[in-house]
Amino acid sequence: MAELTDTGQAGDSPELPAGRPRYARGFESLDQETPAAVELPVRGALPPWLDGALLRNGPAKFEAVAPDGTRTPLRHWFDGQAMLHRFAVHGGRVHYTSRYVDTPGSRAIREEGRITAREFATDPCASVFQRVRTIFRSGAATTANPLVNVVRMGEEYAALTEVPLPVRFDPETLATLGVAGYRDDLRGQVTTAHPHADPATGDLVNVLLDFGMRSTYRVYRQRPGSPAREQVAAYRTARPSYLHSFAVTPHYAVLALFPFRVNPLALLLGGRPFAENFRWEPEAGTDLVVLNLRDGSVRGVYPTRPLFAFHQINAYEDGERELVLDLCAYPDAGVVEALYLDRLRSGAPVPAALPTRIRIDLDSGRVDVAELSDEPLELPAIDYRRHNGRAYRTVFGAGSQERSGASAGDFLDQLVRLDTESGTYKLWREDGCYPGEPVFVPAPGGESADAEAVARAGEGVLLSVVLDSRTERSFLLALDAVEFTELARAEAPAAVPFGFHGLWQRSGEGG
Repeated sequence: MAELTDTGQAGDSPELPAGRPRYARGFESLDQETPAAVELPVRGALPPWLDGALLRNGPAKFEAVAPDGTRTPLRHWFDGQAMLHRFAVHGGRVHYTSRYVDTPGSRAIREEGRITAREFATDPCASVFQRVRTIFRSGAATTANPLVNVVRMGEEYAALTEVPLPVRFDPETLATLGVAGYRDDLRGQVTTAHPHADPATGDLVNVLLDFGMRSTYRVYRQRPGSPAREQVAAYRTARPSYLHSFAVTPHYAVLALFPFRVNPLALLLGGRPFAENFRWEPEAGTDLVVLNLRDGSVRGVYPTRPLFAFHQINAYEDGERELVLDLCAYPDAGVVEALYLDRLRSGAPVPAALPTRIRIDLDSGRVDVAELSDEPLELPAIDYRRHNGRAYRTVFGAGSQERSGASAGDFLDQLVRLDTESGTYKLWREDGCYPGEPVFVPAPGGESADAEAVARAGEGVLLSVVLDSRTERSFLLALDAVEFTELARAEAPAAVPFGFHGLWQRSGEGG
């Protein structure tokens, strides 16, 4: 039986214009930056050991407004221009900073009212020549809109998207420092926005997709402090799949190639934005490609039923023969269309992802797929430093309480703590509130003798940026990660548009 922690408050919901969902404010532009840190009022008490900053990334500008007032909207949630947010916590106090990532495309939109860069579902390119230039020449700076994730690269921090052009920024001021260039000849036009730290070596590991007559997925590693990427393994295919994330274990990289596929020539000649060239081909099924991180060999390609996911939760090796892959699975790729801004703002249903476990017998090829819970879960987070690529038990995420079948009725309106072994879960929710990705901050004691006990218990704090539709402002929420009860909240000066991913920067770490 699931355990429920419900902090919902009684009271009438605010009146809304006809057809406007309560969460629509989260998909409106935030034009005002906060470059100078402002202190936020805190209700409750933050743990005295919580010392550092939550760095968040996400879209914050959804249209270009020309000097004559002409508005040109961006079309998809994934098209909005990137803004970084910093919630610094020290001594129980919280200070907030926000700045747009300064890229040529973002400046053109915000200062000139022109869309010049090719986004996920918005394409200003009018000719085949321009399309060739922006797709098949990796390195065109105007295509970098790093709105998806934030990572630490050695001693530097970078904002990422699915174009292989990390944009460096100052983690204290959020000032843009420029594109992180590579000193290698590794080819690839798109990448994942979710690189990993190799569980065995600590190297950064990611995947490049190099489009061609036979497209190639290239798994590479980047050693700390090195500007060069080294190819580790490769897999070739005629019809590449959309790949937002992947998983690693100490020995393997796992690519889940869903049947949401593209003919690379369509990217050139189809005349459509990037995302609209992909097609759902359920008859092809899903291919689970397991690549050896040590010798580069293909351990195997394991077919299973059609499904789709943006996010892998974790993967680990269960003995020498079996590999476990957990992900947030959708029955198909319909969620991509559901995230167009006109649909989100109208309150149209959004498909819900279910936490799903795939167990692969590496020798026999048998693949078993089973849901870990019927409670929706997206934007997953684990105790990454202790459990990435290793057996784990606790995953956190955002979910929706109102759903019919696979469709959510009120966007992401609750946080979830799931026990992957028992299937039990705890929930946090409050009427009119819409949380973003939870970020887990482990409690002190990770280097002590009982570190594993601490890890199993999931002791720590969960941080999430929450939109409160009643006040049309956002707040930083801090939950006890075990009890799933509120410790404190700090109200931001404005509504922070719904974003994607972030990380916790411990005090004195980088920068």
